[in-house]
Amino acid sequence: MAQTTINMQLPPPSTQETILLSLAFLSWFIQFWFLLKRVRPLAFYKASTNVSSFKEPVSVVICAKNEADNLRRFLPSIMEQDYPDFQVVVVNDASEDDTELVLAELKSKHPHLYYTSIPIDQKFSHGKKLALTIGIKAARFPYLLLTDADCRPLSQQWLKTMAQGFSKTETALILGFGAYEKHKGFANLLQRYDTFFVALQYLGFALSGKPYMGVGRNLAYTKKLFTEHKGVSQHAHLLSGDDDLFVQQHASKSNTHIEISPKAHTLSQAVSTLKKWRQQKARHLSTATHYRKSLRLELGLEPVSRQILFASSVVLIFFNTFASIALVLLGLRLLLLLTLWHKVAGLLNQGKLYWSVLIFDWLHPWLLLWASLENRNKSKRNQWK
Repeated sequence: MAQTTINMQLPPPSTQETILLSLAFLSWFIQFWFLLKRVRPLAFYKASTNVSSFKEPVSVVICAKNEADNLRRFLPSIMEQDYPDFQVVVVNDASEDDTELVLAELKSKHPHLYYTSIPIDQKFSHGKKLALTIGIKAARFPYLLLTDADCRPLSQQWLKTMAQGFSKTETALILGFGAYEKHKGFANLLQRYDTFFVALQYLGFALSGKPYMGVGRNLAYTKKLFTEHKGVSQHAHLLSGDDDLFVQQHASKSNTHIEISPKAHTLSQAVSTLKKWRQQKARHLSTATHYRKSLRLELGLEPVSRQILFASSVVLIFFNTFASIALVLLGLRLLLLLTLWHKVAGLLNQGKLYWSVLIFDWLHPWLLLWASLENRNKSKRNQWK
């Protein structure tokens, strides 16, 4: 009896499927490169223990505009920092609330508080950079620590821990981490995720030798660095950029230090609605076009490659020819991402926030695009900070 062999073969892949598979592999390699090159150094970061104690006087500089309530709530925790010699400089930038009265009251209790006020002038419009420049000029000490009026340090060792990086003589810039309060709601989850993602980027880039930004709510640098480079004059015409553009222009691998100890964190008030997050994020994104071209390319390549990987993999799964390969690519990336993000979340004291990547991994770039469209409305951009 003759034996019949039935040879079952899948049809050869189409040209479209081959192109999609090539795109999936290319975008997957870009994603892996980014995770290993930029995120891994932060995930496995360990602060050096062989550093000498730093106790030089420090000036804390805060710019405030209509922040009477926040100053009353948060400024005492800055005034009471555990540090041998420091001053706090607050610039009241043409406030129309009780900021002046609050500062006068606090000054009577804390002699190391110095404040100055910019008068209201309807004919002269300016942003935060003028207040920052005045505050730094008023600072008595050569080491500066910047934060915002709506922030509070999470420990009495905030100043001491942040300033410790200056114990290395070559350090001129210290990048810190500033978190946002945790509340219920989608807007709050988005803001905390976005803050965590941004920190992953700027801290990871700095550790891999390419510092490009910091956040003004927790940032330190020397007064010499500010004055020698004429402060923020190079981008004084922009309302934003007092932190990220300044760091990008003057930070280097050798002069930049990061400080991520939980004792050095600040906590800021969170936005209450998605609309407010969009307006805030739009201001932050307005400086992106002024970044170096190579940096813009790399920062843009990460979310674009991510979207290409998702889109090409979904289509391949639908075609079914390379479904198993697409699933493996997605699975390997997710495994590496969760592993690294879990470690970073632990370092930044962000708990289980990294799990929200399952929601925002695809959605976040589109929300950033939505926020950037807000900048087309010039009236939205003319805000103090």
